[in-house]
Amino acid sequence: MGIKKRHKNSEIPHKASKLHPLSDEQKEENRQKASARICVEHINAKIKTFQILTQKYRNRRKRFNLRFNLICGLINFDRGFEVGIK
Repeated sequence: MGIKKRHKNSEIPHKASKLHPLSDEQKEENRQKASARICVEHINAKIKTFQILTQKYRNRRKRFNLRFNLICGLINFDRGFEVGIK
């Protein structure tokens, strides 16, 4: 809950309690937030399959950004995102 203090644009799902159950509108908002969050989690999992974030990076630090961008480009290509090359 403290993330709201640091990041004003963060969205936290509504919480329910025994005395204050969620309304149908709040439940629908929570579903929409969860569906958006799961897309991001799937992409994070795909990045982790390349092991660049899960293990210690042992190569030259100069090339980390290049390799990470290449991996993200592969994932975007796999997901159907097209990049316009000029």
